[in-house]
Amino acid sequence: MFDRLYTNLNIATMAKGTAPYGIVHSGAIGVTDGRLAYVGPETSLPANAKATSIEDCNGNWAFPGFIDCHTHLVFGRNRAREFEMRLNGVSYEEIARSGGGIISTVKATRQASLEELTASATKRLKRLAADGVTTVEIKSGYGLTLDDEIKMLKAAKEAAKLCDISVRTSFLGAHALPPEFAGDTDAYVTHICCDMIPKIAETDLADAVDAFCETIAFTTEQTARVFEAAQKHGLKVKLHADQLSDQSGGKLAANFSALSADHLEYASAASIQAMASAGTVAVLLPGAYYVLGETKRPPTEMMRAASVDMAIATDANPGSSPVQSLQLMLHMGCTLFGLTPEEALAGITRNAAKALGLSDRGTLEVGKRADMVFFDIEEPAELAYWVGGAVPSRIIRQTPD
Repeated sequence: MFDRLYTNLNIATMAKGTAPYGIVHSGAIGVTDGRLAYVGPETSLPANAKATSIEDCNGNWAFPGFIDCHTHLVFGRNRAREFEMRLNGVSYEEIARSGGGIISTVKATRQASLEELTASATKRLKRLAADGVTTVEIKSGYGLTLDDEIKMLKAAKEAAKLCDISVRTSFLGAHALPPEFAGDTDAYVTHICCDMIPKIAETDLADAVDAFCETIAFTTEQTARVFEAAQKHGLKVKLHADQLSDQSGGKLAANFSALSADHLEYASAASIQAMASAGTVAVLLPGAYYVLGETKRPPTEMMRAASVDMAIATDANPGSSPVQSLQLMLHMGCTLFGLTPEEALAGITRNAAKALGLSDRGTLEVGKRADMVFFDIEEPAELAYWVGGAVPSRIIRQTPD
């Protein structure tokens, strides 16, 4: 006896090690108590199968609900004006000297109230949700004081409630050096480790701790200190790694059994091998690569050869990746990074779930959450083929956890 039974479906289960896309033609999906109770051919349903509600899906394709595993959706004001200035010939350095860049976002985020941040984040979250996203990761990192970082994490939680969508949060205090600590990065890292992380852990507002390890941000030694503090307080870690240069960020992340290392344009063979051994997911962010006009792409062939799981995310943020469509990232992951459509889809389902440490979603298999998205298409590759993806015919989200 199912609560709901969906029939006349083509199913892309995205289960690992099965047929391409985990395809089941002429399939059915049974749901009980928000979990998948049957996924398989319609002809293999038990003869006595019944359901409170039965729905003919007219040959639509069913996919696991999409997962955007790297976003910065909470921030004060956008930077569209700076975008326009750059296109009119004003350099990034000039913009930064005049108070623009990330510091302008920090200032706006600090000035915004919790209610204002929640309202603006909710608009962005609704846009992602309309694309078929059922789980989203949201980072802090634009407050850079304890109170403002907490405000950002609270806004992420409130936006999740308003959108009725599952959200995971990451504390990204080690995102940039705040003005109050100008010239003394080590002192700020000490503040993060000794003051901010313990309080964040106590409030239970973050599921993980993130950091930006780069020449313009934090060193590997400073990042290691942040990770040690995070793990001391029971928080998992993830890392912005090797985006602009090879800082051995992927290897550092792997050494701490990080859930993921993200960006990775300059990741070395040693980092890729370390990630493979640790099971750390490589999160690729084609939106930032595109907007920043980068030319060195992540070593996806090396990742593939090493069997590193690759995820894809929007990196939605006000500066380097003003992206609000995860399906668009499918297309860019293929055209810019050389992924296959199947790899790209695994990147926003199965591997994205792993990048967030979530084992209860990401594939359509018995026992998992019945988060699903249906499309009226002819084959799964269409989602990556169409620039911007396709419009979902139905999105099914379970009660957020």
